[in-house]
Amino acid sequence: MSLQAAQNQAAPSAASPSAGTPPPPTGPSPSSGKALYGGKSTRRVTVHDVTAATERGEKWPMLTAYDAMTASVFDEAGIPVMLVGDSMGNCHLGYETTVPVTMDEMTLLSAAVVRGTRRALIVADLPFGAYQEGPVQALRNATRLIKDAGVGAVKLEGGERSHEQIRLLVEAGIPVMGHIGLTPQSVNSMGYRVQGRGEEAAQQLLRDAKAVQDAGAFAVVLELVPAELAAEVTRTLHIPTVGIGAGPDTDAQVLVWTDMAGLTGGKVPRFSKQYANLRQVLGDAAKTYAEEVVGGTFPQPEHTFH
Repeated sequence: MSLQAAQNQAAPSAASPSAGTPPPPTGPSPSSGKALYGGKSTRRVTVHDVTAATERGEKWPMLTAYDAMTASVFDEAGIPVMLVGDSMGNCHLGYETTVPVTMDEMTLLSAAVVRGTRRALIVADLPFGAYQEGPVQALRNATRLIKDAGVGAVKLEGGERSHEQIRLLVEAGIPVMGHIGLTPQSVNSMGYRVQGRGEEAAQQLLRDAKAVQDAGAFAVVLELVPAELAAEVTRTLHIPTVGIGAGPDTDAQVLVWTDMAGLTGGKVPRFSKQYANLRQVLGDAAKTYAEEVVGGTFPQPEHTFH
């Protein structure tokens, strides 16, 4: 079935609200205590909570985090799922891509995020070179993130090509989040461009999505995918879809936190929205501090011991 045909077939299944009538709200209200975002529970969010939220029709937010202090802020804000992404390579470690990130770096920063949170489900990336050899390598490194860092789940890139890795991890009791579409670890072969355009590419992405689900993943990230195709994938799968540059119809959304908060310098992705300008705030604070030191107005008596 073509993408257009699938869209046409799916269209009549949803009743259209009358003109001027807002659609009914979906999912529980925060006061119910069940909501992932705004709920009252103080225990750790689990993959079962994520699945239940999607079954209720509740959309949920995910942010990346790479250190204990930032993670604690997001945890207090109620963010229910955090990803210790290999995007740390770009955002915090100074690499040009995610490819150089190591298991040592991923384990160290994942453990920090876990220590800085009380409620959020922490998902850690398996970095490039940590699972490509096959299922046994994937299991060894995923086990390290579960045991040594204390994360609740791992994420790895690839659809059909990663089916056996996902299957073995799930059989071993390790929850897995898949990642298809643009897979940044493959930047040297695919570049940074929208994936799934054209009939053949769309069908391959659908096959990848089904392979991730069939292998037992509890959710799948769709990165840089046309909105119409992401919507079709979301209708087709029974596991949650997490969009990043994949339009509004996925079950959840994720952003790199430095993009979201305006800390990233230079050009930011088109799909990201800046909710603050922390780069300017921090820069202004640093300049004010420096000027007070140079001018002799800091420290003041209230900052001094005798």
